[in-house]
Amino acid sequence: MMEAKRLPEEYGSLVFGDKVMRERLPKDVYKAVHKTIVSGTHLELDVANAVAVAMKEWAIENGATHYTHWFQPMTGLTAEKHDSFISPEGDGSVIMEFSGKELVKGEPDASSFPSGGLRATFEARGYTAWDPSSPAFIKDGSLYIPTAFCSYGGEALDKKTPLLRSMEALSKEAVKIMNILGYEDVSRVNTTIGSEQEYFLIDKEDYKQRKDLLFTGRTLIGAPATKGQEMEDHYFGVIKPKVSAFMHDLDEELWKLGIPAKTKHNEVAPSQHEMAPVFETANVAVDHNQLTMEVMKKVADKHGYACLLHEKPFDGINGSGKHNNWSICTDTGINLLDPGKHPDDNVPFLVTLIAVIAAVDEYAEQLRLSVASAGNDHRLGANEAPPAVISIFVGDELAKVLESIEQGTAFKGGAKVKMEMGAEVLPHITKDNTDRNRTSPFAFTGNKFEFRMPGSSVSVANANIVLNTAVAEILSRMSAELDGLTGDALHDKLTELLKTTLVDHKRVLFNGNGYTDEWIEEAAKRGLPNLKSLPDAMPEWISDKSIKLFTSHQIFTEEEIRSRYEILLENYSKSINIEALTMQEMVRKDLTSGIIAYEQDLTNEILQKEKALPGAKAALEGQILKTLDDTSAEIAEKLETLKKDTFEAESIKDVQKQADFYEKKVLADMDELRIYADQAEALIPDEYLSYPTYGQMLFSLR
Repeated sequence: MMEAKRLPEEYGSLVFGDKVMRERLPKDVYKAVHKTIVSGTHLELDVANAVAVAMKEWAIENGATHYTHWFQPMTGLTAEKHDSFISPEGDGSVIMEFSGKELVKGEPDASSFPSGGLRATFEARGYTAWDPSSPAFIKDGSLYIPTAFCSYGGEALDKKTPLLRSMEALSKEAVKIMNILGYEDVSRVNTTIGSEQEYFLIDKEDYKQRKDLLFTGRTLIGAPATKGQEMEDHYFGVIKPKVSAFMHDLDEELWKLGIPAKTKHNEVAPSQHEMAPVFETANVAVDHNQLTMEVMKKVADKHGYACLLHEKPFDGINGSGKHNNWSICTDTGINLLDPGKHPDDNVPFLVTLIAVIAAVDEYAEQLRLSVASAGNDHRLGANEAPPAVISIFVGDELAKVLESIEQGTAFKGGAKVKMEMGAEVLPHITKDNTDRNRTSPFAFTGNKFEFRMPGSSVSVANANIVLNTAVAEILSRMSAELDGLTGDALHDKLTELLKTTLVDHKRVLFNGNGYTDEWIEEAAKRGLPNLKSLPDAMPEWISDKSIKLFTSHQIFTEEEIRSRYEILLENYSKSINIEALTMQEMVRKDLTSGIIAYEQDLTNEILQKEKALPGAKAALEGQILKTLDDTSAEIAEKLETLKKDTFEAESIKDVQKQADFYEKKVLADMDELRIYADQAEALIPDEYLSYPTYGQMLFSLR
């Protein structure tokens, strides 16, 4: 256990970060690397050679024998190939070598990663390229080097490359408009994010006995426990000792890797928890979140747990999300989403706020797609997460500021309100300029926006790629309107531009309860899209509007856009197919064996009772037996339908039609089958089941 007083020296001890580079690199080399990280400039090979030598020596001193280029292919996971530092000598000995070329470029086989048609199966060559802006780290005896991943033709096959492109695009457009507004010292703008990570912990042995959790990450059958989350006693409740020990170890492992884990608590559902980090530059934060998920599973295993990151591992209780807190700051220290004491006079804030409103409204379909997955479709709109309709919450004070802009009137307000809590001993506190709205998909929370739609298992790179690019596009249009104007002409044009942009896009603003049917009806009247599933949303990804947005800012080529369309649809269909096959196996083998065994024992009990007590009716036993028999008949029928439709789905060649069929038909079949499977399970004593029940999994943790 790490001592609290040692935390400052242990934090980042496994990271080749700024402190280590400053100590180990020659001054000119350090300056070159620092400039690359801060300004995004190109790094020369001679500098890379010097960094490689220092990085190797540091890694070996910290126990590393291998290095790996760590990248994020379109599988949604991370990938790594490990090479040792050893280089054989002629006398049979070895030396430890690592060159700048090996640091800068790797060559993994690209043929087995999803490419959406960008690469043929026989075209195996791919490249990984070092990302100096994300620090290398040591894990499990290897030096991990964050890299981008591309094909032989230079097409992006990963999530990091387009994310970096989107950060550059937003910086370029934000700097341009800041310069127009008179902030000529601004030369770069960075997006920063903090990704809250929700997860479940269950006993590892229970996990191993559930085929559905092993193969799909979620339970496909399972009668609800007699208690769920209705008592609201788990949220922020006392953390159980063993769980607390896990959380403590998790913090320590993350801190060593330079991941600023800050907050931990129990979440709403039983056995559900959350970790939240401090804000970091978007690229580093995305890498750190991917690493966090890996470390969570590793530490959980050490403590006898399984960490579940699926968006909906259990039916009937809350699923897990990954709230993407997004902000944008200049290199001169201005948070462009900080209203300040007088938001009505804070021009950079108002420009950025209205640009974000316009971006979210105009590119709502693309934002919805950025969080779409087979898992997240179970969560969104289920009265536990934001609805599939995207809207923006700004709070009462900012709503008044925006109203004053629209009406051309003076803003009245802004004074801090003191809260009187009715007890003299309590300190006087002031209200923030906005409340929080847990039902809003995109909520302003003081000096940032919280995008609440991303699912717990996916990379947040996609959400930030779309958000960065959409905001860059709106800022670009604003700059075009304002460019060349000064003085009163600039002031008048800006006033008009903010008003017209707000009027054109204010339909997306909604401060109420996003869970109600009334809001869904109102959203439809406003013309807001309601894309409930990934297959419903996918055509929007290859729409003319989408292609124009991403190609004009050089985030994706059209080929890269279409490849991702293919990959996302294929992944969706594969996921549902695995679920359907797993469910059939569990029902046919595991549940059915329990039903048969219990029916046999129940029948014997009835016969013995009637034999021992002539005329005995055995009413309760008979009723259970009849219900089980009727339910079994329904299960057999629904199981056959699912089998037939799954077979038909597998034969469909068109990726969009196949995904549509899986969503509309196969998932519906699974839902029907589950109704009767769960009814049967609820009648069977636990000892007849070969897998643990909901009650055991959710309430057995110590």
